[in-house]
Amino acid sequence: MADRIQLVPNGTLITENPEEGRYLAIKMARLIIKATQPDEAVRDHQRPVYSENPAMLIAIGQVVATEFATIAAANEYWKNRKAI
Repeated sequence: MADRIQLVPNGTLITENPEEGRYLAIKMARLIIKATQPDEAVRDHQRPVYSENPAMLIAIGQVVATEFATIAAANEYWKNRKAI
């Protein structure tokens, strides 16, 4: 793979808080789509198909939720919920 995609932005899953963790989860979900379909023109062509399909949108949400769970675990659920 000539243009290697960095699948963990900045090389870490550690974030300051859950809000940053959610943004990282969304970024990681987008990166896996880019890695799976590296052709930008193809992704652009497919976007109208999934953007109007509720099942596909739910699937995207599930991918983000899985990424977020991984990030939360890496952050020990934000340092054992110190600021509840």
